[in-house]
Amino acid sequence: MADPAPCLKDIDIVILAGGLGTRIKDTLGATPKLLAPIDGTPFLEFVINRLKLFGARRLVLGLGHLAGAVEQYLAHHPPQGISVATSVEPEPLGTAGALRHVAGLIESDPVMIMNGDSFIAADLCGFLEAHQQSGAVGSVLAAEIEDTQRFGCLKLSPQGRIYAFLEKDPNQGGAGVINAGVYLFSSGMMDKITAMNGPSLERDVFEAMPPDTLNAVIGEGPFIDIGTPDDLARAGDVLRPFRPA
Repeated sequence: MADPAPCLKDIDIVILAGGLGTRIKDTLGATPKLLAPIDGTPFLEFVINRLKLFGARRLVLGLGHLAGAVEQYLAHHPPQGISVATSVEPEPLGTAGALRHVAGLIESDPVMIMNGDSFIAADLCGFLEAHQQSGAVGSVLAAEIEDTQRFGCLKLSPQGRIYAFLEKDPNQGGAGVINAGVYLFSSGMMDKITAMNGPSLERDVFEAMPPDTLNAVIGEGPFIDIGTPDDLARAGDVLRPFRPA
């Protein structure tokens, strides 16, 4: 994409990266997923480079397992043109718990939330515009993939609202629309999350909300989740076009 608008300049970006990374622990060892080397470049650098392309200026990292390694890396390699605040959870809190933990650091409305182990090369300005036009309290950036078995899938209304979250099923797969792990939440949505219980953003928050509450926007471009050894191994090929200069 050539010279996108700086649409994220006034929007905080929260990256949730406190998970234990158990599925790739044997592969990464003492390296946190955010710093997973992709052809020699830490995964975090791909994410920051993509966000800066859309004008992002402020990043909040929700850290947990191996947080010290990420903080040390940032101290030695501070990103140019974007400020980074970190918050370390005292114990594994899950995605919803981690978001509650960093809520006090969020300064923008809406706020963009991202899972720290996935990447989608979508038009984030288009995502923001679609969210604002939808009138929904929250929007989910979605991806169309050939096999949803590992992820579960979303069922959408003709208006693009999510009416069902289907759990991943080892016996079923096929093409479909999945949650790509990027969200835009209004302050009202953040208030709802803060008031709810449960560790999982997906299961304890999204699935507890009435159908059609959340908007979905299907993003174009490659998607990858580096949470398994196989996907981490192919990440170099997927992310090569997005390598920081």
